[in-house]
Amino acid sequence: MPKAIITLTTDFGEKDHFAGAVKGAIYSELESIKIVDISHSISPFHISEAAYIIQNAYKNFPDGSIHIIGIDSELNPENKHLAVYLDKHFFICANNGIISMLTSDINPEKIVEINVHDNIESNFPVLDVFVKVACHIARGGTLEVIGKSISEIKQLTGIKPVVNPENNQIIGNVIYIDNYGNVICNINKSLFEKIGKGRNFTIQARSIKFSKIYNRYSDAIDFEQEKHKREEDGKKIALWNSSNYLELAIYKSNPSTVGSASSLFGLKYRDGISINFE
Repeated sequence: MPKAIITLTTDFGEKDHFAGAVKGAIYSELESIKIVDISHSISPFHISEAAYIIQNAYKNFPDGSIHIIGIDSELNPENKHLAVYLDKHFFICANNGIISMLTSDINPEKIVEINVHDNIESNFPVLDVFVKVACHIARGGTLEVIGKSISEIKQLTGIKPVVNPENNQIIGNVIYIDNYGNVICNINKSLFEKIGKGRNFTIQARSIKFSKIYNRYSDAIDFEQEKHKREEDGKKIALWNSSNYLELAIYKSNPSTVGSASSLFGLKYRDGISINFE
């Protein structure tokens, strides 16, 4: 009986049949397998958004888990299919740069370019190819059986911040906007501490500036003050989120009513964010 978990991260949405069809195909091969939806609400073809989601989700699963990433997965000469063993987890996805966000910190132990397509006729590769590969791995099958080993993968551009030659500025950009409208930047805490070395700093995103970074949302609130005197709702906050990425937020914002960091700061995907050290 397979003990592995298969996770699904796609841009299929909830309206169409695609996610259900993929699950049905998996259960048809392995009735006892566990399937976990990480997300089916990735913005269509949004590779860096999917990379951010899977990077922060997979570490919470047991070793040996198998992660199907169904984003921009149509097979063509420039978009081959991969199976990757990385950090004791398996990832099945297209070679479109999505896996490079994971390999920026951890080297993969094995990468194969999937070559089982000759036996499968498909215009829905997540269903017909990725499922076959995932179930093969779940049964204990090796990667060499379903592909040829390769050493190079396509790199996802625009995900790494830039440090100026004087080491007094980090220039990053928005890589993700979450369900609350909070803005996540590609600058992480370790880079900030390495370059900042304890110096004072100013974060600038368009016309918005911050000079302090919190570790939790509530750290920005002075709970010693009487409630009616506190600056709470609408307070602008820069913090290290649970993944240690720089996040710009508004305390208890509601994107559908009072607005969010994204809408009120005027920030969208790939917009620039800089940190200047004094």
